Amino acid sequence: MVSQEQRRRQLAREKFLRQQQRRTSARRKARMRNAAIASVLGVILIGSVALYTTGVVLKDDDSKTNAGAEVSPGASAPSKAPDPCDKPADGKVKTQTWEKEPAMTIDKSAKYTMKLETTCGDIDIALKAEAAPHTVNSFDFLAGKGFFDHTKCHRLTTNGIFVLQCGDPTGQGNGGPGYNIPDENLKDKSLKDNMYPAGTVAMANTGQPNSGGSQFFLVYQNSPLPPSYTPFGTISDEGMTVLKKIAAAGESTGAGDGAPNATVVIDKATVAKS
Repeated sequence: MVSQEQRRRQLAREKFLRQQQRRTSARRKARMRNAAIASVLGVILIGSVALYTTGVVLKDDDSKTNAGAEVSPGASAPSKAPDPCDKPADGKVKTQTWEKEPAMTIDKSAKYTMKLETTCGDIDIALKAEAAPHTVNSFDFLAGKGFFDHTKCHRLTTNGIFVLQCGDPTGQGNGGPGYNIPDENLKDKSLKDNMYPAGTVAMANTGQPNSGGSQFFLVYQNSPLPPSYTPFGTISDEGMTVLKKIAAAGESTGAGDGAPNATVVIDKATVAKS
């Protein structure tokens, strides 16, 4: 027969065991909760660092610019503005490339204009042949070969800087003519206080000197940038109206840098001497 003292001790042991089980369970739950919190904080931290360290660089070989982003269940994709542009003209992009920069054929003292007949309207550009002869000569050559015809303007930036980027036959940000041209006109009087004013047309590059190819950007609003991108043209008032219409439609990621919502295709590009 169990004595009263033995019974008391047994009850005390059972109580102790129950307390230990509750403490063990509480510690386990706390570890799981802390691990979940740490995981969430880690994702937030990584995302914050990525946003902080991702600068806007106008590269002509950036194949990741238009990479798609996964949308988690319960998260909503950015709303897409109506497309203000027309259907592209029939035709295919040419893929021809050249090993070296074309020979100089333009008259540096003459006036040249470039017309971009786009699905969103015509954009006329006065070219700076005297200040940027290699660049203007290259565009005269490429336009004459139909290099820009049927190409997409693949990138619109609406945060930090305000530009539409075009001139890539692949439409992905990593294409070019096969050759590079030198930087020019980096001391243009229009570039003041590291600012590319609205209406400027300038060359994209890889971030290295003298690495321009065929990609270029059109500035629709004053944009703070170092003078590292050859300014070689100025957009007409009518062209700015078209450019601002494209910008108003926004870009596809909602983050301020991605493919334009507008279907911007250069149906035909021509350079003319006036």
